[in-house]
Amino acid sequence: MRERHSVYVIELDASVWLEPKFKKSNPDYRFGSPCVYVGMTGLDPDLRFDQHKAGIKANKYARKYGLRLMPEIYQKLNPMPYRDAQYMEVELGIALRRSGYGVWQA
Repeated sequence: MRERHSVYVIELDASVWLEPKFKKSNPDYRFGSPCVYVGMTGLDPDLRFDQHKAGIKANKYARKYGLRLMPEIYQKLNPMPYRDAQYMEVELGIALRRSGYGVWQA
């Protein structure tokens, strides 16, 4: 299996909290904690972030509210095989929510 996939985390501007769908998806959000978008990609996370910001296969929240990548959260996990990245994307989102983060996943 080729290890060429990555999970990544984008810090979102706190004003994303004003989006009703984001708010509804994060009932246990702890105010003051980061809001983030969690994704997976076969590309370099930096390139994928640039694509989101440019509107290329972009998530609405990542495009509009994305501030920066948070490699301190995901860098040690990458790279990995596709199936592992699919699993890790979900698990990372769950772990961040448990820590009080506001999380959006596609």
